[in-house]
Amino acid sequence: QAMWKTGGENGLAMCCLTDPAALPVVDKMVKAYPDTPVVIDHFARIGMRGSVDQGELDQLLALAEFPNTHLKVSAYYALGKKAPPYTDLAPMFRQVRDAFGAERLMWGSDCPYQVQGDHSYGASLALVTEGLDFLSAEEKEHILRNTADTLFFS
Repeated sequence: QAMWKTGGENGLAMCCLTDPAALPVVDKMVKAYPDTPVVIDHFARIGMRGSVDQGELDQLLALAEFPNTHLKVSAYYALGKKAPPYTDLAPMFRQVRDAFGAERLMWGSDCPYQVQGDHSYGASLALVTEGLDFLSAEEKEHILRNTADTLFFS
């Protein structure tokens, strides 16, 4: 609680590496500390079992109600089919974009895992730059640069 309070007072983001099962706890903390910037890592690891569970995704989407809550759209190597070009994640990606807006989404490198085996940063970036036809150029710029820059460096 002290960390969440301090984060809100000082503009320090709480970066939550969480599984879907912990989303109710994140929801509780976001409600208790609405001024605290929050970043949920890796789509809250929804889809690690091979498919996206809509019930879990709905819990994540509900957090979009809180304007200080952001989402890292990353760790494609661990989600869904777990194989480039990762386009099986497009429906989940579209739902989080629709809920949060691109201004609260950010790509993450997830080093070193995204560069093991058949996975690469090129393939990860290509999902955003080429694989999601519903994203505008401006939205891609937010996801790849502006959101993180605004949240962490402005």
